[in-house]
Amino acid sequence: MFWKLLIWYLLLRLAASEGDIDFIYNGFHGVNISIYGAAVITSNGLLRLTNSFQQSGHAFYSIPLHFKPSHGKTLSFSTNFIFAMVPQYTNLTSYGIVFVISPSKEFPRGQLGPYMGIFNSMNVGNSSYHIAAVELDTFPNQEYGDIDDNHVGIDINGLHSITSAPAAYFSNMSGGFKNLSLISGEPMHVWIDYNSSQNQLNVTLSPINIPKPNRPLLSSTVNLSSIMLDNMYVGFASSIRTVPVYHYILGWSFKMNGQAQELDPLHLPKLPRIGPKKKSKLLTIGFPVIVVFFVLTAISYLSLIVRRKMKLVEVLEDWEHEYGPHRFSYKDLVMATKGFKDRELLGSGGFGKVYRGVLSASKMEVAVKRISHESRQGMREFISEIVSLGRLRHRNLVQLLGYCRLKRELLLVYDFMPYGSLDKFLFNQTISLLTWHQRFSIIKGVASGLLYLHEGWEQVVLHRDIKASNVLLDSEMNGRLGDFGLARLYDHGTNPQTTHMVGTFGYIAPELTRTGKPTKSTDVFAFGAFMLEVACGRRPIDRRLSSDQVLLVEWVSECWRTGTILAAVDPKLVLDYDVEEMELVLKLGLLCSHPLSAVRPSMRQVMQFLDRDAPLPKLSLDTLGAAILAEGHYEGSDVLPLLYSSLEQRFAISTTSVEESVLSGGR
Repeated sequence: MFWKLLIWYLLLRLAASEGDIDFIYNGFHGVNISIYGAAVITSNGLLRLTNSFQQSGHAFYSIPLHFKPSHGKTLSFSTNFIFAMVPQYTNLTSYGIVFVISPSKEFPRGQLGPYMGIFNSMNVGNSSYHIAAVELDTFPNQEYGDIDDNHVGIDINGLHSITSAPAAYFSNMSGGFKNLSLISGEPMHVWIDYNSSQNQLNVTLSPINIPKPNRPLLSSTVNLSSIMLDNMYVGFASSIRTVPVYHYILGWSFKMNGQAQELDPLHLPKLPRIGPKKKSKLLTIGFPVIVVFFVLTAISYLSLIVRRKMKLVEVLEDWEHEYGPHRFSYKDLVMATKGFKDRELLGSGGFGKVYRGVLSASKMEVAVKRISHESRQGMREFISEIVSLGRLRHRNLVQLLGYCRLKRELLLVYDFMPYGSLDKFLFNQTISLLTWHQRFSIIKGVASGLLYLHEGWEQVVLHRDIKASNVLLDSEMNGRLGDFGLARLYDHGTNPQTTHMVGTFGYIAPELTRTGKPTKSTDVFAFGAFMLEVACGRRPIDRRLSSDQVLLVEWVSECWRTGTILAAVDPKLVLDYDVEEMELVLKLGLLCSHPLSAVRPSMRQVMQFLDRDAPLPKLSLDTLGAAILAEGHYEGSDVLPLLYSSLEQRFAISTTSVEESVLSGGR
């Protein structure tokens, strides 16, 4: 067996020395590759270079390649590989991936960060280092002349690129370049080709599902013969200093003196699903025993003081005893949020600040909302109502786990939603991070949760503040309706007692401005505006737009009236959506946000429309007229002006036709 392995190794060395190397790896199980540092080969065959803080990882073809035959000129070569950079935190970037040709496959003095674990501050830029590289960089390092935080560059013996360009690919169909986000988490294909007779190095980039473009992204004239030694290694390197990113290589093909074989995406290992961010571990090794003793003594003393103080300030009244299981201690929440430090802050709003926390007993991630109140009576009523809402159970509602009272302060504990609120995915990105399939699923999820609030619980719950910023996304990108700070409860068959108008402009039903009385129909109106918000990728009111587009509902109505309703679709979707589903959502959004409450469907009907269990109704003049008279809020001459305004502005109907419709509907 030993002699067979020796003969196999010598044959590989002979092939390499003759410049005939040709290999293709669809995954990296059992391949001839050496890995260093943080690099690992995962159970399904992925090559993962890095995945956490303060790491560098390298992976090289194990045998040195003979780049220079006897005539001394570097041979031509071709390689292509598929990579993916998957960030653990949205909108945070780190250093990228480098394809490297080097006289060594080990770098004991390599530093982290921009040095990629290969260079250090002393040898970077040294011409005797004999390194050629192609960088896929996602961090703008001004010291080395990076053009932006999303670029491709060709490097020789250092980090100053001899040429670079923003990440993009040439579209063979449109004839122009289209931008790509290297750190999008999606697999991408890279081709690197060197023609030794012309001293030309080309770098080409494209998404995984698109064939090799006709034009490269980078094309540079560079004589690698002055850089290459006789034996060189080829491979990949990556480095992370602060922001954790998963750097993967899915497949790799290389050929000396010819065109490398093309990788087939269907035969490559799949990327793993990335869940909620992991907790970092504190490094406590290295402290002298005496220092540890004094630190533990100080902590014990402080804990004793805090415990005594908490016993004095926490208040528990008789009416709260029945809600004991839902009550957290203030000390546990202080420890969970690390003392409500700003670095744990998730967001803030009108009701207070929200912090990320980890419960010490269960290691469960939670969101802790910190609310301050001045009125003691108001505090009691608020807690009573919150505890009632804490019994709500639905997969599309953010679960309220409990609360804590401390003098005039109230702390609410919720399930932790790792992806935060929906609005940042709709409005704060230059490209869409949500597919239409995800958006449609979120709409149906929120509709299901709202149906549960209206009909599925022992009491009717009016949310009163439905909007994208109050829809949170869990680890699987499911939409969950949250923030019940304005919610009101009442028994089935009765009416809510409140007459205060609350909510957010753009989502408030017209009748609320007159009566101040919330109903299930006013929730439906806000949900209709929310549907249009998700489909169109813009807020219900945007004063930066032209006067005819400021109000989203009116603009979509006009598009529907002129037969161009799909013109209102979010342009970031770039036509990648189901037309039938999109038209259903836009028309149903208009129906739900109709100015007349009697025309709006119930949430049960909305779910039937979304599930295609019932056809979407078509509005007619007769049904509109009858609906207004059935509204019950208008008497005598009040009904005609309202109907004129509604139908003339949104459906371009003459006032004569409107009057005939109302009279026929009234009869």
